[in-house]
Amino acid sequence: MMNSRSMKRVGVAVVTAALTAAALAGCSGSTDGNNTGGGGDVTLTWWHNATSGPIPAVWEDVAAEFEDAHPGVTVEQTGYQNEELQRTLIPNALAAGDPPDLFQVWPGGELRDQVDNGYLMPLDDSIGDTIASVGTTVTPWQVDGVTYGVPFTFGIEGFWYNTDQFAEAGVEIPQTFDDLIDAVDKLRDAGFTPIAVGAGDGWPAAHWWYQFALKSCSPETLAQAEKDFDFSDGCWVEAGERLQDFIGIEPFQEGFLGTPAQQGAGSSAGMVANGQASMELMGHWNAGTIGGLTADQKVPPFLGWFPVPGITGADGDPKAALGGGDGFGCSASAPPECAELLAYIMSEDVQKRFAASGSGIPTVSAAVSSLDDPNLTMVADGLAASSSVQLWFDTAFGTTVGNAMNEGIVNLFAGAGSPKDIVTKMQDAAETQ
Repeated sequence: MMNSRSMKRVGVAVVTAALTAAALAGCSGSTDGNNTGGGGDVTLTWWHNATSGPIPAVWEDVAAEFEDAHPGVTVEQTGYQNEELQRTLIPNALAAGDPPDLFQVWPGGELRDQVDNGYLMPLDDSIGDTIASVGTTVTPWQVDGVTYGVPFTFGIEGFWYNTDQFAEAGVEIPQTFDDLIDAVDKLRDAGFTPIAVGAGDGWPAAHWWYQFALKSCSPETLAQAEKDFDFSDGCWVEAGERLQDFIGIEPFQEGFLGTPAQQGAGSSAGMVANGQASMELMGHWNAGTIGGLTADQKVPPFLGWFPVPGITGADGDPKAALGGGDGFGCSASAPPECAELLAYIMSEDVQKRFAASGSGIPTVSAAVSSLDDPNLTMVADGLAASSSVQLWFDTAFGTTVGNAMNEGIVNLFAGAGSPKDIVTKMQDAAETQ
């Protein structure tokens, strides 16, 4: 995510014709002779957020393969920049009654709103086996037990760090937040900038509060807040207080309030890429971003990853992780071939190609072994070891509450707001919905 959910920069993929034919034959749910499922020419429009790296080519191949196996079906796939797609194109198309057939569907608050408005097709009856293949990662794309989208990639956030600088400073991987504080002190004493943060873009700063909230609030409190927008538990203010104390030890680079996250060598990712900072809190896509910001355009050999540690004595689950993914759903007005295309996208063969391309962590477990990128493998292992995954809070709470929350957090970073102000903004925004 160039916000919590964007496309990342990575490597290339190849597939054999035999595997492609076998996967297509296995995923088709149509019964008539020409595999169109409706007995006539069908055009499927497919909007996604793939605009760079190898994944646009993967989706182009998928569309062509589906057309070849389904005579009479044309797939028109188009990639758009993530923010434009999510904030403008899809909402406007849905509201106008002219949506694409298959499109990027984000879980949490946006999904609930789209379901409430009758915009999405229920998928359980048409592609139940596909839904089962991704396990619990599909849960955020369900409302009242009904599935309206299927994630093709899912990952968690953690610390991307410079293993060489950690070794020189005598720092071991932190197991608690107290250990993280000790690591900051040791790194600074060794002459390194401990942590880079791209607070100039807003959301990377917000993610620090998200992590403190995740580790401060019990799983029951988090679930209740997402359901009822109840932020009365004291842990929400405690999260801000803990973050305020952490900012007070000066763990970040000079000028962090104006630093971008992922654009250019001077960004927070660029600082880690070029040895100017020892670590960065960021999502699973960050290795590709870092690799694109080095002089040789390669992921540096010193790069490592570790999960966010828990807070000793807090109510939060220390093994819970924060994360999210990208998924696709069909509009309520889409033809049945839309669900068939989604099933093919989620087939083991296509998921293996997606994994091999380095574009992300696949959600079909049988495809995880096809990950070639050791950095993505580390995150996949972290995901497997986590007790649960909390969606990015701005995604979970929806746009209205999420924007107010992020504004309050950025104000706290800038010294212009308090821990209580963040919660007040969230509560006030929830009351307007």
